[in-house]
Amino acid sequence: MRSIPRRTVLAVTAGAVAAPAVSTAAADAAPAAPSEGRQAVPGPNPVLRTDLLTQVTPRNNWLVTAVALQYAQPIDLRGATVPPTAFQVRATVGGRTAARTVTRVYSHTSAAVDDRSRPGRPGDRLIIELDPNDSNARAVGTVDPLPLDRAYSVRQVADVRAPDGEPVLEAGPFAHRNDDVITPVVDDFTAGSFTDSAGFELDFRLYRPAGFLRNPRTRTRYPLVVTLHGGGEVADNNMTQLTSNRVAVTFAKPERQRRDPAFVLSPQIPLPRPMDGPDGTDWTDAKVQAALIELIDTFVREHSGHVDTDRLYLVGLSSGGRGIYSLLAERPDMFAAALPTAGWGDAATMDRITHIPIWADHSVDDPVVPYREGRFGKPGTWTLMNALESAGARVTRGEWANDLPKAQFETRSRALLRQARATRGHILFTSYTAGTTPVNPHLAWAQTYENDVVIDWLFAQSR
Repeated sequence: MRSIPRRTVLAVTAGAVAAPAVSTAAADAAPAAPSEGRQAVPGPNPVLRTDLLTQVTPRNNWLVTAVALQYAQPIDLRGATVPPTAFQVRATVGGRTAARTVTRVYSHTSAAVDDRSRPGRPGDRLIIELDPNDSNARAVGTVDPLPLDRAYSVRQVADVRAPDGEPVLEAGPFAHRNDDVITPVVDDFTAGSFTDSAGFELDFRLYRPAGFLRNPRTRTRYPLVVTLHGGGEVADNNMTQLTSNRVAVTFAKPERQRRDPAFVLSPQIPLPRPMDGPDGTDWTDAKVQAALIELIDTFVREHSGHVDTDRLYLVGLSSGGRGIYSLLAERPDMFAAALPTAGWGDAATMDRITHIPIWADHSVDDPVVPYREGRFGKPGTWTLMNALESAGARVTRGEWANDLPKAQFETRSRALLRQARATRGHILFTSYTAGTTPVNPHLAWAQTYENDVVIDWLFAQSR
């Protein structure tokens, strides 16, 4: 990414810093969609464009979950149901071409997945949903996004007929290649970079609340959520800090922004991987931490009329959790609250942060960042919570399975929060029972950022 001067980038973020995350020129050339009220007409109805719909998921990261076909005219299904077998979808990913499994097909008014049990409505789009469990469903490789432009082909292989037998959509010999890739929420983040006073550069993504965009002169002050990614997202793509784990996306999704509008700042550590000293791991590397602090300070200063400085929040996982404990100790009067997951830190600095509301969580059987021992000679969350208690803080603890259904998971979280409030404690610690964290015991965050109880608690905190 081209470097942007320090003052310029933070002023530019009030407008648009970059185009959507993944796009092609075809998006600019796309004809306007037919008006919703226009009636379908008989005869051929050609496809105008094809878009991939992707999603950042809590457990499987970034996936291609659907294809949207836009037709020249609204689709009149005349009561017909489109069978999944009517369409064939093939993906060429990583040099290998294989079929995707079509699960359901329906008409719609926009290029968006409809999660309702009876999805869709009359419109000029046909949404072809795909099985997220397909082995070739991923939109990201080990680190970098996969090249998905023109990677998918879609062909109608059987006629779709109305109940009276008349064809509604006719099969054809030609396949359509995707023109664009749409990732809801992620596409709403602008891209920028920041070079600190020592010349070290951090790329970042920024989400700005809708109220601020509608009226940049508003006197409303919004919270700022700073997300610290894990070690696996150290890269030069300015993307995977959003797509490899559902952290920043959690705070920018529409339903959360309606409840808690906020700025979301998501920086990314560049390659080659900074490692300053035996525990200078990513966010605690001296160069990275200095640049991060200067980035936050500069952003707040440049948006002094729009950021609520009493509501700055830190959120992070794995080495991002390590960064939280370090940054809180470095700037103990800056942040209103923090959510560190599967982290580790320096027990000797815990006495500096006993006043800061923290909700930490960690899997008991984490093999990457051990629950008690941590990494690089610095202890894990269990030991840090003990250090906070020794320094005089009240820590409210709970343990349950990390694979509980969402409603049960949140019920347990709500009970823990009531217990903390009853004892006037502001530090909470959730442990996940061995063998219950999906995919890998290190991925304790599978439900953390889907937990409305925890996120509501975070936004309720103020210095």
